[in-house]
Amino acid sequence: MPRPTKQYPERGNARTRLLEAARDIIRQKGFAATSVDDLCQSAGVTKGAFFHHFKTKDALGVAAANYWAETTSALFAGAPYHEPDDPLDRILAYLEFRKAIIGGETFEYTCLVGTMTQEVHDSTPAIRDACADSIFGHSATLEADIEAARAQRGISADWTAESLARHTQAVLQGGFILAKATGDADLARESVDHLIRYVRQLFGIESAAPNPTPREN
Repeated sequence: MPRPTKQYPERGNARTRLLEAARDIIRQKGFAATSVDDLCQSAGVTKGAFFHHFKTKDALGVAAANYWAETTSALFAGAPYHEPDDPLDRILAYLEFRKAIIGGETFEYTCLVGTMTQEVHDSTPAIRDACADSIFGHSATLEADIEAARAQRGISADWTAESLARHTQAVLQGGFILAKATGDADLARESVDHLIRYVRQLFGIESAAPNPTPREN
């Protein structure tokens, strides 16, 4: 996912600077704990500029979810997992890519819209819906490759491309929660490893046997 820049553009509109600040700070502190003052200080803008662009903090939350969707869409569209010719290889490469970008501080690789959804799903429907659009919009980008892999391998089952695409996001978001709970990114990577094994099994591909664990005498 997009990494925090720590430095915001010297030029450019205040709205973008505030959205970039929201992307970073909300992943660190959560939506409720992030104040307008925090955002303005980080973005280097005045409160007047904030309220010129966003009538309320909730309006900023909706805009931040939409901004996250736009920027991450560009990141994933240009990622190398699209290169393989085989659609199943593209799916597995996507999962390996997701695993590879889990690293650094917890807030740097976890999901803004997942974080906000957990906080506001019941209290702020507008933010929740914007977050849902981002999550399900991303999962939909996997559906064509999953359907092509099913057709190529003649798989007829009671699961759909849509349901498997959604499941990938459920595992990723769950892995992020485990990482947040422990501060251990390896738990998120472990979840992706299990997801890769599951996808391989769904498509009838045997996973490579793990190296045996040395035993003490």
